[in-house]
Amino acid sequence: MKQNPANFSLIGFLKLTRTSNLIIVAFTQIFAAYFILGLPTDELLTLNFVMLVFSTGSIAAAGYVINDYYDIKIDMVNKPGRVVIGTKLKRRSAMGLHFLLNIVAFVMGYLIKPEIALIHLTSAILLWWYSNDLKRRPFWGNFIVALLTAATVLIVGVFSNQMTWLLWLYSGFAFFFTLWREIIKDMEDRFGDEEFGCKTLPIIWGLRKTKKFVIGLMTGFTLILLSLNYPFENKGKLIYLMIVILSEIILAVQLLRADKVAEFRNVSTLNKAIIILGILSMVFSRVLI
Repeated sequence: MKQNPANFSLIGFLKLTRTSNLIIVAFTQIFAAYFILGLPTDELLTLNFVMLVFSTGSIAAAGYVINDYYDIKIDMVNKPGRVVIGTKLKRRSAMGLHFLLNIVAFVMGYLIKPEIALIHLTSAILLWWYSNDLKRRPFWGNFIVALLTAATVLIVGVFSNQMTWLLWLYSGFAFFFTLWREIIKDMEDRFGDEEFGCKTLPIIWGLRKTKKFVIGLMTGFTLILLSLNYPFENKGKLIYLMIVILSEIILAVQLLRADKVAEFRNVSTLNKAIIILGILSMVFSRVLI
């Protein structure tokens, strides 16, 4: 029996906006502020910081909505069980929700400081561009998502006027691990993407060459970490470095073995778990100083 979409569905809204991912974004910013930048608890409880976390989450949620809006047909092939727009929520309601989330984020950002509002506006434009065009092109869509993920960390520094090297380090971790995760997800979704004319890296290069490219990104990130930490005098830094490199090696091995859709999904899930562990490691980040 065909399900008629509603003007609004709470379950549909929570599923559409990836609530679990929004929670991860919120904890990323809270941990970055408290453990990396050392902001006192009182400052984390201020209205401005609460608005920062909420507005960043709103921008991310709006990005998920517009992405699913443009990808209904592709998702019906790749992930039919996750389709919300057109099944649980009307298309026009989704667009209204996207607009509302962006407006709320921009207003909150402006109330905090104009720079935050500008970052939110730029992010909203890039997320629309990504969903409408870039994600169907090779690499650039992956790059934009990785860049915006790193920005969720850096915006905390803009908020507090503290752009420390440790904050840059964690944003770099977020950027690179997100970048190759997005490419791995393209490998997972290649059949539906190809059916609708997308030109992602796995489609134009094939799996073998794309895997080599991802391994190359991992190698490049490792070399950057090694050069930044040489001559390895800090034992805490060395331990962190070895954990990150070990994580990359495990990912690389699993990626090289992957061939089926389910196997690429498992690699992507493993990558996400490593990102979450990276966020949790902020608790011990002071050993890097």
